[in-house]
Formats: sequence, C-alpha cells, structure tokens
Amino acid sequence: MSQSPATEQGAAARIRSIALAVRDWFPTDAMDRRIGVFAWLSGIAELLIIATGGAVRLTGSGLGCPTWPTCTAESIVNTPEMGIHGVIEFGNRTLTGLVGILAIVVLLLVLRIRRERRDLFVLAAIVLGGVVAQALVGGVTVLTGLNPFIVGFHYVASVSLVAVCAAFLARRVEPAGVRERAVPKPFAILTHVTTLVLAVTIVFGVLTTGAGPHSGDSASVRNGFDAQLLEHVHAWPGYTLLALTVVLTIAAWRGALPVRRWISALLLVELVQIAVGLYQARNGLPELAVGVHMVLAAVTAAVMVVVVLRLKRVRSGSPVAPAAEAERPLAV
Repeated sequence: MSQSPATEQGAAARIRSIALAVRDWFPTDAMDRRIGVFAWLSGIAELLIIATGGAVRLTGSGLGCPTWPTCTAESIVNTPEMGIHGVIEFGNRTLTGLVGILAIVVLLLVLRIRRERRDLFVLAAIVLGGVVAQALVGGVTVLTGLNPFIVGFHYVASVSLVAVCAAFLARRVEPAGVRERAVPKPFAILTHVTTLVLAVTIVFGVLTTGAGPHSGDSASVRNGFDAQLLEHVHAWPGYTLLALTVVLTIAAWRGALPVRRWISALLLVELVQIAVGLYQARNGLPELAVGVHMVLAAVTAAVMVVVVLRLKRVRSGSPVAPAAEAERPLAV
C-alpha cells in the first residue's frame, strides 16, 4: 500500500531535520576543541607509529608477518607460532588503522570550514592520503624483503606526515587571512637554510641506519655503504644544524622576534638528539637509543615546521591579527 502525501512529507521532513542536525554538529570554527583534540591525537599517533616501526626494525621483527596485506598466507592476524616477532609486526600494522581513523576524523571535522580554512582542509587531506600511501609502501617493504632504501623512504614519509600534522596544529591557532613576514628577511633566509640542513641530516641518518646492523631481519641485505664513514658524514650536517640554530636563537632573543620561544625549543630538542646520537655511536648502537633517536628526528622536524610557519603572521587589517610579540601555543 502506498503512503499518503502527508506521510511522505513527514518522512522527508524528518530526514531533512536529521541531515541538518548532523550538519550542525560539525565545527564552524577552527578553534573548536574537537578539532584540536583529534589533531593532537593524530599527530601523537603518527609519532607512535614511528616508535612501533622502529621497534619492528630494532627487534628483528620486520618479517614477523611475512606476507601483505594478511599476516600469513592463511591468517589475517599473527598466530601463536610466530612468537613475539609476529606480535610486534602485527601491532605496528594495527596501529596504522588507528592512524587512518584519526586522519579521517580530522578531515571530517574541518569539512564544514573548508572554504574559509582551505589550508587546514588541504593539510588534513594530505595526512589522510599519506596514511593510505604509507600502508601501500609498508606492503612493498615486506614484499621486497625489507629493502633498506624502501625502509628508509618509509621512515622519511612518516617523518613528513608528523611535520604536516605539526603544520596543521600551528595554522589552526592562527586566523585566516593574508600573511606577511614577521621577522627580518636575513633571519627568514637563514631559517630556511637551517631547514634544508635538517633535511640533509635526516637523509644521511636514514642512509647510516640502512648500512648498520639493525636491518629488521637477519636475512635482510644492507644498502652497501660504509656504516662507520656514514656516521661521520651524518654528524657534519648535524653539527652544522646545531650551529645555525644557536645563531638563530641568539638573533631571535636579541631582536625580540615572535619566533624566539620556538627557536629555543628547537635548540633544546637538537641538543637532546645530539646527546642520544653520541651515546648510541659510542655504545654499539643499543636498540632503545636508536629508537629514541628515530622519534626525536621526527620531533625535530615538527618543531622546525612550526618555526618556519611562525616566520609569518596575519597582515594587519585581516579579520583577526595576532599581536606582533605574542607567540600562540599549539592549543587543543
């Protein structure tokens, strides 16, 4: 029996009401606390997946799940017979799912403000696309028997996603509008040079690890480079990075530049990173120290991104311009 027009209109009205309620639930302001909470969770999850990926490699669990996308040819998950290596590898794969869910949530939360905050929408989309791409690269890594160059690319891509998450958090607490330089031009140029040196440092660190003993599996080949030589080559841009950051820190505080606290944070992270690097190099590359070194490299990249973004501010006359001397925290 067909429904009456009045019944059909009532059903349509209820559907519209539900649709409007769903639409109204989504944030209309970038400073909405929900966006902040999930953006932070997404960034932390990206760091955690670097830590668990490091655990996979450093415990020799790289082929704990020998196939992809399933763990074995017969099982989606790890089996008791696979032991601790299967647990570690499958745990890392499972975390990828959590990272993906958080990336989807962040993208949905900024969906309603995508026109006025296109920057946040694009950054959120990059993170989600990167997570999907990383899952595929992880599969290639397994299928190629932990090729050190693929493994290195996998790590660099993870660091890049942490940096994009940091960019999202930094831009979120700033209003939309035309941005202008907030520091002297020479300072901005030197900051960008420092960023390039950081990238070189990370790349040589990846090559050094690819030549070292932590291959992820005893049967995996290394990249063929001299690990001891690369340790020294990796240190050169590392110390150059430290020297440049010291110069930037002094200049920022002497000039009362708005980026001075973030530059100081960058210097502190670098000092800790160098200390960990020296410790691991002089103590036979202990697994825990190497893992901490990997995570700190991602933290360094994230702080560097915030420093670069703080070189500019919203131009006066834009909707809400921040004070010239204030440094906005990465609020939740």
